[in-house]
Amino acid sequence: MGVFVLLPLLLPLTALPIARLAERHLHPRVATRLLSALAAVLAVCSTVCLELLVFVGTVQLPGHPLPDAWVDREEAPTTAPYEEAVGKGAVVALLAVAVSWSTALRRHRRVRRQAEHALAGVPDGELAVLPDEAAYAYALPGVRGRIVVSTAMLAGLDAGERAALVAHERAHLAGHHHRYLLAVRFAARANPLLMPLRSAVAYTTERWADEEAARVTGERRVVARAIGKAALVSRGTPTPTLAGFAAPGPVPGPVPRRVAALLQPAPSAASWPPVRTAVGLAAWAAAAGTLGSALSSANATVTLFLVLKAGPL
Repeated sequence: MGVFVLLPLLLPLTALPIARLAERHLHPRVATRLLSALAAVLAVCSTVCLELLVFVGTVQLPGHPLPDAWVDREEAPTTAPYEEAVGKGAVVALLAVAVSWSTALRRHRRVRRQAEHALAGVPDGELAVLPDEAAYAYALPGVRGRIVVSTAMLAGLDAGERAALVAHERAHLAGHHHRYLLAVRFAARANPLLMPLRSAVAYTTERWADEEAARVTGERRVVARAIGKAALVSRGTPTPTLAGFAAPGPVPGPVPRRVAALLQPAPSAASWPPVRTAVGLAAWAAAAGTLGSALSSANATVTLFLVLKAGPL
């Protein structure tokens, strides 16, 4: 396997430049899908790397899954590619990832229960209006996704702004944005180097919904005004919003940047940036790093499989 098994732990660094550039230069739909895919693949490869290090690096320790007859105690230092300290460190890191994922999963389930409890007794329908003096609006994904908005939020907007707000939340549901947010959230917990991608996707999903609302309503300025007003009157939500699935609290994205983007022409929907631009170079670098990470993980896995198939070390 060699030192290449360690590469997936560091290759996420190649995706850092594209995280910020994608926010500014790519269509938010393209940016969301690209960054989420990069984060997911890099996280899987990173986790596989830790598992291989645990398996091989602890080959000389009692309790290892390989039979004792398979390990030559005198030959192991030359046949096992990693020292005992590396294996122990990988065990700690993998346990930390497992605990982090478990914590995130429990929080996600708690959020869903809180959201469902808030809607208890509310008539069925896509739009659920809750009588509340606190201003808030959020999308609740599920088999039948719902848009939840308080009477205070509706009171602070005019008719056109209300339509823009509903179109924005409907875009979250239609685009299944919670899936991208969950993917990058778990990816960042697998490898902290991927945290910038989590923040970037939390922003691009909001921008994606902004652009969809502008397309549906045909009024970019009205959508911008609705976002600004909602941010001014909102005091948080009783349950976390979609972006809250990816961060400790609601992170709707920097409102001034979103408003400024809506006051500009709609972004190009090109599926891949030109290679001669900064964002194009960053995208290709991230793609190369992701491919390298996948190949390194696959090479190490196949090598270990062949060694085990060959018989005792």
